[in-house]
This record gives sequence, C-alpha cells and structure tokens, in this order.
Amino acid sequence: MNWEFIAKYLPLYQKAAWLTVRIGFAGVACSVILGLLCAVIQYYKAPVLRRIVSVYIELSRNTPLLVQLFFIYYGLPKIGIQSQAETCGIAGLAFLGGSYMAEAFRSGLEAVAEIQTESALSLGMNHYQVMRYVILPQAVSISVPAFMANVIFLLKETSVFSAISLMDLMFTAKDLIGLYYKTTESLFLLVVFYLIILLPVSILGSLLERRLRYAGFGA
Repeated sequence: MNWEFIAKYLPLYQKAAWLTVRIGFAGVACSVILGLLCAVIQYYKAPVLRRIVSVYIELSRNTPLLVQLFFIYYGLPKIGIQSQAETCGIAGLAFLGGSYMAEAFRSGLEAVAEIQTESALSLGMNHYQVMRYVILPQAVSISVPAFMANVIFLLKETSVFSAISLMDLMFTAKDLIGLYYKTTESLFLLVVFYLIILLPVSILGSLLERRLRYAGFGA
C-alpha cells in the first residue's frame, strides 16, 4: 500500500465525494416527491393517472439506470432538450428512485386500516385532512425500512455517473487506475469514501425505525 499516493490524491477523492453526495441526495429528494405523488395516485385509484403511473413504474424498475442516463444525456439532445451532466444525473436518479419510492409508500398507505379513514371522515374531516393527519403519518412510518433501503440503493447507484463524464468517486478511481496503475490504493480510497457516505445513512435509518416503533408507529 502506497500511503504517499493515498495522501496525495485524497483531496481529489474529497471533491469527488462532495459531487457524489450533492447529486445523490438531490436525486433522492426528487425521487421521494415523485414516489409519494405516484403512491397517492395509486392509493386513490385515479382511473387514467393510475395507468400512467403503472406504466412509469414498470418502465423505470425494469430498465438499468445506465440506460436511462444514456437516454437523458445522449438521446434528449437529439430532440432539442439540452442539459448539463449533473442535471442529467439528478433526473436519472429521480426517474429510477421514484418508482421504488412509489412502491414503498404504496405499501405503507395500504397497510393503514380502512376503519381509520372511515372514523376520520365521520368526525368531519375532509379527504385532504384524512390523508395529511391520519393516513400519511402512519404510512410513512411503516415505510421507513423500505424507504431507507431505497435511499442506500440510490446512493450506491451514483457509481454509474462516470458514464456521462461526471467526476464522481467511481470516475476518479478509474481515472487514477488508468493513469498510475495504483489499483489497490485507488479502490481502497473508493471503498472508504463510500463507507463514509453510506454508513451514517444506514445508522440514521436504523435509529429512525427504532424510534418510530417505540413511539407506537409501524408496529
């Protein structure tokens, strides 16, 4: 292990890690919004919108993120839609993650007993209030394990962003291996930085799940 090489290129990995985190969490945030919207549409069984959401989920979950990124980055400019690589990365992650988040939230929504909705309506709440104050808090807490698994999955999927010339962690590792043939050192730094990013997320997810369970949600 060449520690001088590691010390020399550590700042490069730090810069790449920041890019990975920025794109990754922006994509996750967008996927949460998209997934929640799709889950609510499925829950209320909107006739036309439900079919559109079903097609989107099947298309997104059954195609690789790499193919989706190629389509967004190389395909859309052919019809006049230009965007930067970073924006394409966020869009691709949101497109893929939205379908997984939709299924996670849908399972949470359907786990809430129907009698709770009926009770809330009988108390004079409208459908918006029932969803906001009764169904969503319970559904989100039930969905926490699947939600956190999806977050970790999406953050790991950022490793394919190097295919559209984004200088993320994987791009940096492959670049250094190609230039200096320092495979062990480059991969060691790659693993370390992914652990630095993902371990806190995993621990936070476990703590959140335990806290919600103790609070009486998601039992």
